[in-house]
Parts: sequence; C-alpha cells; structure tokens
Amino acid sequence: MNRHTPARHLISLDDLTDDDLRHLVRRGAEFSAGEASADRPLDGLVAGVYFAKTSTRTRTAFSSGALRLGASLVAYGPGDLQLNTGETSEDTGRVLSRMLDVLVARTAGDPEEMRAWASQQRMAVVNAMSAEEHPTQALTDLTTLVRHFGRVDGLRILYVGEGNNTAAALALALTRFPGVEFELRTPAGYGLAAPVAERARRQAARTGAVLRERHDMAELPGGFDVVYTTRWQTTGTAKPDANWREIFAPFQVTAALWEHSPEAVFMHDLPAHRGEEVTAEVLDGPRSIAFDQAENKMHSAMAVLEWCRPTASAARSCA
Repeated sequence: MNRHTPARHLISLDDLTDDDLRHLVRRGAEFSAGEASADRPLDGLVAGVYFAKTSTRTRTAFSSGALRLGASLVAYGPGDLQLNTGETSEDTGRVLSRMLDVLVARTAGDPEEMRAWASQQRMAVVNAMSAEEHPTQALTDLTTLVRHFGRVDGLRILYVGEGNNTAAALALALTRFPGVEFELRTPAGYGLAAPVAERARRQAARTGAVLRERHDMAELPGGFDVVYTTRWQTTGTAKPDANWREIFAPFQVTAALWEHSPEAVFMHDLPAHRGEEVTAEVLDGPRSIAFDQAENKMHSAMAVLEWCRPTASAARSCA
C-alpha cells in the first residue's frame, strides 16, 4: 500500500460526495456486467473482515470480492478480538491499521466504534452494517437499479416495512438523485429515525428528489418502478411492542401491490421470511430481482474495496 496517501473510509453515506456515490454505483454496475478491467488492484494488500453479528451475503460478498481483486484475507468472528477483554476501540484500530490495508466490519451497535477505528489514515474502514445505517446495502441496491433500469434518476420506489438501517441508507442514497420519488410506508412507531429523515429531506430539496413517509397502507398511488421490503425481525433485536406482529401485518408485501404498478420489480435485501414481510408468490415470482440483487452485493463490494484502495490512481478515478 502507498502509505503516502490517506485511506478513504465508508462509515456512512454522508461520507461520500455525490460524485463518489455515482462512481461507486457505476463501478458496481460495471463489475456486475463483466465490463470492469481484469486487473487485480488489491494485489499484495490484506483485507480484514470482522463480523460481530451474523451475515451470509455481506460477509461472503466482501470476502469473495477482496479475493477476486487480489487481496489476502484475515477473518474475525465476534469472539476473536481483544475488545471482548476490555481493549479500547482506539487501541484496536491503531494495532489493526499497522497490519491491515482495509477493515470491513459489522458491529452490534452505533457506528462510533468504527469511527474510532477510522481515526487513523493507514487502514480504510468500511461499515458493513451498524444499528443506524447499512451503507453498502444501499450501494448494492443502486447498483441493481442501474443494471435493471439503466439509471437511478427519476425512478419511483415504494418501500414497505420497518424504517430500519436499510431503509435509512436507501433514504440517504436515493435522495441524492434528481427526480427520484421514494415513498415509505412504515408502521407507526417504526419509521425512519428523525435525524435520518431530516438529512434525507435536505438532500431531496437540493436535488429535486421527493421523500414521503406514511404510517398506513391507504391511498397508495400506483406507477411505481420498484417495490422494496426487508424482513421484520432482525436477529439479535427486539420490538418494543409485544403485539408487534399485529402492527406489522398490514404492511406485508403481497401481489395486490402490483394491481396499480404492474411493471414494478420486487427487491428485498434478504434473508426473507416467506409469509411474514412478503409472500412466496412475490419473492419467487417473475417480478422479483431479489437474488440478482444479492449477487450484486459482491460486485458492489468490489467497487467499494477498489475505491478505498488509497492510491493516487484510485483518487483520480473519482475526480
């Protein structure tokens, strides 16, 4: 690694300029389409992958992507680091930064731990999901939109379900694109966090995008290009309401949503629970691109890893 150029971190989508965001989405689409160059830009580098919570797609995507780009890999599970014995996040980051070139991490809490790791400039740090935001999922989703529609600008997207970290990342990403209409239908008490909604609305005002959120399924307009949902029950979390399933029941994605949006595709960040947030008819039906979306996690991860590579050539590619 060229130690004379600082590492670039991706802790939040707020860390990206508009040009950075568009570059990463475009580059992910190029990897997905097989149009990226066949060189190995991470050859000789070492990537660490630390997951304090379960993961199938994201962990595999970054591991496989790093190997395909030429990096060597060091994997850590939730019990492997001395964080469990009281070492500070700052000290952990300082040590890892002297041995790794990039660290991809999924933590159980807020992103401040990752911010601590990113306080140095030798090792890039990538947020592979925190409690507040899932930025690499949004990059995957936008990559999938570009692959399917050829664009993000001007798309109409309906999100149904909890205003969780995936919804937060989508709101922060989609409102950067002119003409996008992003409508969320979330259960009362389970909507977007107020700070996220405010940041997304400020972006929408700047770009000409539209962000709407309601807490019911009434008066739903038609003509959406995408219907998106996520699972209702995230591993390791609990809902504040004992009767939360009754509260969420009206927000199940069924084939009825296609009555007024017949051309819409269906997206889901997976894993899915058929019969809960979505019916099997929709997830496994002809309008579903959820498994193409899952594959694009690897292509998007490769774009992120390439972008984080702290060299002058990578910096020029995003100029």
